[in-house]
Amino acid sequence: MTSALQIARSGLDALDQKMRVISNNLANVNTTGFKRDRANFETLMYQNERQAGAPSAADSQYATGLGTGTGVRVAGTERVHSQGALGQTGNALDLGIEGAGFFTIKLPDGTSAYTRDGSFKLDSTGRLVTGSGDKLDPEITIPDGATSITIAPNGIVSAVVAGTTAPTDLGQITIARFINPAGLQPIGGNLYAETAASAAPQTGEPGVAGAGSIRQGSLEGSNVSTVQELVDMIETQRAYEVNAKVISAADEMQKYVNQSV
Repeated sequence: MTSALQIARSGLDALDQKMRVISNNLANVNTTGFKRDRANFETLMYQNERQAGAPSAADSQYATGLGTGTGVRVAGTERVHSQGALGQTGNALDLGIEGAGFFTIKLPDGTSAYTRDGSFKLDSTGRLVTGSGDKLDPEITIPDGATSITIAPNGIVSAVVAGTTAPTDLGQITIARFINPAGLQPIGGNLYAETAASAAPQTGEPGVAGAGSIRQGSLEGSNVSTVQELVDMIETQRAYEVNAKVISAADEMQKYVNQSV
C-alpha cells in the first residue's frame, strides 16, 4: 500500500514543477511574443480494496467502493496561445501578428522554425532576419538605399527604391498556422519547432482563411498576467506547505506506532 508519506511526496514533486512553470512565465513577462505555460495535474492510479456494486450480502451490494488514491503528477504543460497586447514601436521592421499564426524562420541547417517575435532586422545583404541572424521565409530583401518601407496587413512589402518615385513590390510575408499550436516544441530564441502533435503548418496570406493580419510598427507583448501568476504562486506555495505538513504528521504517526506498539 502507498503510504501517506509517498502520496504527499508526489504532491511536493508536482507542485515544485508547477512553481517552475510559474517562475518561467514571470521571467518572460517582457519577452516579445511569449506565450504562458500552464501545468495540468492528474491523479495517479487508485488502489481499490472493494469495488462499488460488489455484493455485500446475498441480496445486497455496496453503494460505494473502498479505494485510496496514490498521489498526483503533472500530466503536461499546456501553452496558452491567447493574443498578447500589440505595442507601437514606430520601427518599420517591427511586425506584430493580430490573430492566429506565426512567422516562418529558416534555420542555418535548412529546417524551419516558427515565431511570434516580429522584431526583424536587416543583414549585410538587406534580407529580413531575426536578432540571431536567421532569415525570414520566404526571403524578403530590401535594396540598398530604399526608403518608405511599407508592409501591408496582407504581408505585401513595398519600398521606394533608388531611381524611382513609385513604390516597388519586394515580396509577400506569409503566415503559418497550426491545427494544434499548443503541440509546438519551444526550442529557445522565441522559436518553436513543428511536432507530430502540432501537425504540418498551413501557410498562406495574412488575414485570409483564419490567419492573423500583420501590423507594421508594432510588437506583440507577452500574454503573461503578472497578477494572475502571483496569485498562482501564492496558491502553489500554500499547497506545498500543506503537503510538507502532511509528511511531518505522517512521520510523527509512524514514530508513535514504532515506539508504542
